[in-house]
Amino acid sequence: MRREPGIEVYLTLALLAILPLAAAIAQEEPPLTAEQEHEQLFLESRFPSATTCATCHPQHYRQWSVSPHAYAQMSPVFNAMHGTVLKLTNGTNGDFCIRCHTPVGMNLQEPEFMSNMDRHPTSREGVTCVVCHRVNRAYGKLSGRLAIVEGDLFEPIYGPTGNNEVERVIESSDYRVNAERGRAGRAIHGRAEQFFTLTQSGFCGTCHDVNLINGFRLEEAFSEFKTSPAARQKISCQDCHMGKEPGVASGYNEGPAAVVGGNPTRKRKVTDHMFIGPDYSVIHPGIFPHNTAASELASIRQWLDFDWQAGWGTDEFEADLPEGYVFPEHWQAPDDRYDARDILADNQELLAEADRQRKKILQAGYRLGEIVVDRADGKKGLAFRVEVSNGTNGHGVPTGFDAERLVFLQTTVTDADGQVVFRSGDLDPNGDVRDSHSLYVHNGELPLDRQLFSLQSRFLTRMVRGGEREQVVAINYSPDPLPFLRPSTSSTILTGRPSGARKHKQNIEPLGRRWARYRVTPSRLTGRPPYRIQVRLVAGMVPVNLINFIKIVGFDYNMSAKQVAERVVAGHLVLWERHSEVLAGRQEGETAP
Repeated sequence: MRREPGIEVYLTLALLAILPLAAAIAQEEPPLTAEQEHEQLFLESRFPSATTCATCHPQHYRQWSVSPHAYAQMSPVFNAMHGTVLKLTNGTNGDFCIRCHTPVGMNLQEPEFMSNMDRHPTSREGVTCVVCHRVNRAYGKLSGRLAIVEGDLFEPIYGPTGNNEVERVIESSDYRVNAERGRAGRAIHGRAEQFFTLTQSGFCGTCHDVNLINGFRLEEAFSEFKTSPAARQKISCQDCHMGKEPGVASGYNEGPAAVVGGNPTRKRKVTDHMFIGPDYSVIHPGIFPHNTAASELASIRQWLDFDWQAGWGTDEFEADLPEGYVFPEHWQAPDDRYDARDILADNQELLAEADRQRKKILQAGYRLGEIVVDRADGKKGLAFRVEVSNGTNGHGVPTGFDAERLVFLQTTVTDADGQVVFRSGDLDPNGDVRDSHSLYVHNGELPLDRQLFSLQSRFLTRMVRGGEREQVVAINYSPDPLPFLRPSTSSTILTGRPSGARKHKQNIEPLGRRWARYRVTPSRLTGRPPYRIQVRLVAGMVPVNLINFIKIVGFDYNMSAKQVAERVVAGHLVLWERHSEVLAGRQEGETAP
């Protein structure tokens, strides 16, 4: 009998096919030819950049520039994960992931996998201005498959209110604008057409409910919302995610929608475009947040050569420059280094603001109760519990990409001398919790954390032989067949599950709650009370084991897997902290903010 090639052969062939793409990530930046320069200008006339909008909408641009929408395509984690899924599905995943992360890039028919450094500038802006304000149809839940109305700045844009204010600005002598091509004056949209769907939750559902052709449900944020108390109360996604307070239906700010030539337009309802969420940047602060001055000063590759951590562009560094110190060609002039440092200061200030907003929205979604001690006995040990609840009524927590959201309790018990007698939720040397996906646990170097409280959902894939298997990424791994994604051959409604992969959800439903229960055996007690209990609720963007899984295609911006992982762990946030002290069976508790 002829033996079919094993999957290792197919994966080797797939790797050989994708190597040129991976190599492109690290290549040097070639100068643009005249033809390429003209092409860039032509594409800008089809899909204007957010930097074009920033001229009259500085506040909207500032908020958006540091948002998860603006980071959607810039993320090296997303780019590598998307590339890995393409590789492991023999390319049959197509643009399923990336069409939500760069709708402009897919409308431009750019390659699905390439370095962001080589994408069109508007494409790498991710969910940029035209992605929402040049859409004029209610597409519904189609996982980001949408057409953007093409046109330069003079073409109509679509918004919640329509044309009235734009007409007033065009007709007023205070603003001195021009709505016609070829005429002198400050360029402005010729019309603003009302697209009321933009204000409804269904508009968000276009990308925030992700269903694959084989029936696999990757993200269900919009589906969770539709059955939530918030939906029944007529609270929209925009009310909580574009209002005054992140994560809370707190009303909207008021102000001018635009500032034209220094003159603000009339006050009206103004939505916040920071759209803050659990993601955060792990890349060079010169290339994110998006910054018009940064893009004018240097390209992405040139910014990556700027050693901001060494202090370039600061008086301390420049005044004591080591003899013979060699700078990259683009950064040889001190004035350029000082200009870069000013840009970095602005970007880092904005990143810090986004971090504060991220903590606010996560604290709105997650609640941590007081520690309840059920038993404190030298012979029977300690038993205690703490309640974790969902503070929002709009969707589960975590939601969306919940199978890669790391939310867990970090619990420590120490004796009177500070000796640790119990620990759960601690991180292995890679930065993972000690669950079944930890490489240290898998290799037998650390024990499994059997009392770990985690809200991370898990992917389960069905094998050709032998039941289901838990996976870091939901792609079937089998010893024989090469994976292909195909439409489901049976009704997933009738079977109640997709045939290839599913998700074991472990998040908390709207306004729901879970109890984390802990036991410390008598053998671990030292006999030196009081015992102090500390519980922290920690949120991270993605687990480090995901970084390990997707490293096979490389990371953008010349980053190593170690660099990405370290920055992911550095972004972990402690949302809440609780303390309790056990004295001979008595409990004295305190709450830390």
